[in-house]
Amino acid sequence: MQYHPLIAFFVEQGVPVQTVLLLLMLPVIATLVAFFRQVIGIKAFGIYTPSIITFALLAFDPNGVKYGIAIFVSVIVVGMLARFVLKRFRLLYLPRVAITLSIISLAILIILVIGGMYQRTGLAAVSIFPLLIMITLAEKFVATQIEKGSRAAFILAVETLIISVIGYFLVSWHALTALILHFPWIILFTFLINFSLGKWTGLRVTEYFRFRKITRYL
Repeated sequence: MQYHPLIAFFVEQGVPVQTVLLLLMLPVIATLVAFFRQVIGIKAFGIYTPSIITFALLAFDPNGVKYGIAIFVSVIVVGMLARFVLKRFRLLYLPRVAITLSIISLAILIILVIGGMYQRTGLAAVSIFPLLIMITLAEKFVATQIEKGSRAAFILAVETLIISVIGYFLVSWHALTALILHFPWIILFTFLINFSLGKWTGLRVTEYFRFRKITRYL
């Protein structure tokens, strides 16, 4: 496959083409998250968390995101149950998070073993790094639970998953990856898009539904 001369130079210097592609894709994913936040009104867990989970999903199952979503949901569910159990002990924040992460890691290990028993090789053979990314999501989830409550934390988790899945399909889109490898300078357009989003003053899409009774009379 022929690459842009700049991409070819990076590869000649020993940088794997997949690494180059993912790093060039990061501005695209970050812009996607910013668009969902500013225009659509989906908040998620900031901008870093959905971006990094998007790339974690790529490592779970080359043929889809079902295993990645299963791990994501498992982390959230176990995290909610762990907080419910630990709440009565009135522990300080860091020890509570440490216990929660420990419980989640053991739960994920059990899930991987079950996946191996049922010949789910795509789940059992996943590398440790995407698993660690998913597990560390629990800290963000617990912090949001403490600050805003379980309902708000659950909604943000669902929003994060939605953006991450959309980002996964965007990163996996062959036409886009080929375009970036041939014309890497198009990444510069993400700066223009983000400058425009930074000046956004209109209502978000979700706000049109939220305030539809008011806007009806405008």
